[in-house]
Amino acid sequence: MARVTKAKPSIVVIVLSAAGEKTARQISRLLPGAVLHGRAGRVGKADLYFADAAAHVRALFKSATPVIGVCAAGILIRAVAPLLKNKIEEPPLIAVSSDGKSVVPLLGGHHGANRLAAQIARGLKAHAAVTTAGDAMLGIALDDPPEGWRVANPEAAKSVAAALLAGKPVALEIDDGLAAPWIDTLRKAIGKKKGRVTGAIRVTANTAIKGKALVLHPPVLAIGVGCERGAEPKEVIALVKRTLAKAKLAPDAVACVTSLDLKADEPAVQAVADLLGVPSRFFFPAELEEQTPRLANPSEVVFQATGTHGVAEGAALAAVGRKGTLIVPKMKSEHATCAIAWSPVPLDAAKIGRPRGWLRIVGIGPGDAEWRTPEASRVIAEATDLVGYKLYIDLLGDAARGKVHHDSALGAEERRVRLALDLAAQGRAVALVCSGDAGVYGLATLALELMEREARPEWNRLDLTVVPGLSALLAAAARAGAPLGHDFCTISLSDLLTPWPEIERRLKAAAAADFVVALYNPASERRRDQLVTARAILMADRLPSTPVVIARNLGRPGEEVTITTLAGFDPARVDMLTLVLIGNSTTRLAAHGGRTWVHTPRGYANKASTP
Repeated sequence: MARVTKAKPSIVVIVLSAAGEKTARQISRLLPGAVLHGRAGRVGKADLYFADAAAHVRALFKSATPVIGVCAAGILIRAVAPLLKNKIEEPPLIAVSSDGKSVVPLLGGHHGANRLAAQIARGLKAHAAVTTAGDAMLGIALDDPPEGWRVANPEAAKSVAAALLAGKPVALEIDDGLAAPWIDTLRKAIGKKKGRVTGAIRVTANTAIKGKALVLHPPVLAIGVGCERGAEPKEVIALVKRTLAKAKLAPDAVACVTSLDLKADEPAVQAVADLLGVPSRFFFPAELEEQTPRLANPSEVVFQATGTHGVAEGAALAAVGRKGTLIVPKMKSEHATCAIAWSPVPLDAAKIGRPRGWLRIVGIGPGDAEWRTPEASRVIAEATDLVGYKLYIDLLGDAARGKVHHDSALGAEERRVRLALDLAAQGRAVALVCSGDAGVYGLATLALELMEREARPEWNRLDLTVVPGLSALLAAAARAGAPLGHDFCTISLSDLLTPWPEIERRLKAAAAADFVVALYNPASERRRDQLVTARAILMADRLPSTPVVIARNLGRPGEEVTITTLAGFDPARVDMLTLVLIGNSTTRLAAHGGRTWVHTPRGYANKASTP
């Protein structure tokens, strides 16, 4: 059975200096989903910053992340040298000169480095210095076929390539009826040489390997799967394995796993796709019903339940199209069905049916790219659509380029979340962008609330994840020192969603409990009295000298952090872009290094004095 293939990491473009920044940005635009990493203090804008270039490159290389370094090749070589063990497993590592005129694939030829270098060179109108013999002399890399193809026995590529380079005859065996542009490229590279055949290339969807032939599996099989609600993944996986083995079909020739859209959230279907390392794709009932004349086992019972006469067979046939053939009719286990269809041309899974849509509710922090988590940057890079308040999308800068933007005004939160859910339900990859953390006064709770309240099937089938971000609370505390060193609470002063009497009750409870208090949404143009009242409530239980931190535009141009006291705190200086931190009875002010710091002791001094 095929090895489980994890999701491919995003391509990372690394730039070490301002001199290469323009080239790095050009490359990141050329490669959809690429993420730009910059050297801290030397690069203006990036999705992520690093301090130690060698350590950063090593970490990416170890995680199998393709790396394009806009820097000297030697920097990359020395960084990964201790990690070089198996060339079959090495990810692409490419060096690009700062002026963008030279592109050099260093490692990862088995994983598309040469093709990636050629793509970059075309976009930059540069020279790709490909040194691999097969690519340079034959125009092909036998161990690096097109996207979706797989090599059954990579170790055989070397001897076949050597034979071709030596001008010796090599046989080419192809499954009947199979056609593909890359097969024509193979034919051209092999030519019509006379003499004793010294090697062979076999392009097949079957499992049989003849002698020392290099076996290439094109993505020509579509597996259709049907299952009862909540079917065990182990059962469905076992059925698929058994079906492939009985038909002597190679798992590596599978292009996708398909099913009815009602099954998009079934863990068993996704488990099969994950095992095979291919996408899962889904069809509406009407699309599968069109395949009824081609089904081997149409079922009225299935039609009554799903609106189509065949799920497994129908999905497999819909995937391969009219020129495809059902080669393995429906096989059954106790709770699942499986069928396999064959296409005479390689399949592009991205053009089949629709994927299971995903929604990532992303906290991007206060705004500065340095404060955005790598996970948030990766998700934004992978998204097709960005939904959010316009200011938040604008804060993403270059990271938002190439995405479909759906921005809306402040206050349209429910409309924004519904749009994100609907887009994801269409099979799109959607990032719902929130400032700070998505779950701290963010939209994660609204999305879950709407999904629970309305229970719409298409929403419940989504792949949903909440991606954490740096909350303004934490950013403000860090700028001031350590005011959150002991117990604290957060209270929003906005009474648009919470009645003011309830907010007052919470303020009084926080004051009585001696919590450090973070006030979100402290004021707006129309709401000016709530903060005055909150200050008065806290002053009733705290000394006038209690430290107060006023943090405005954190992580954005015009950032201001002011440290004052409860007595000296002027609510008139506060707006919606401000967060207010009010200390408790133990919070202290102290001067260190020429500035004032705030901290709330946790009690270590008492512990140290205890015998």
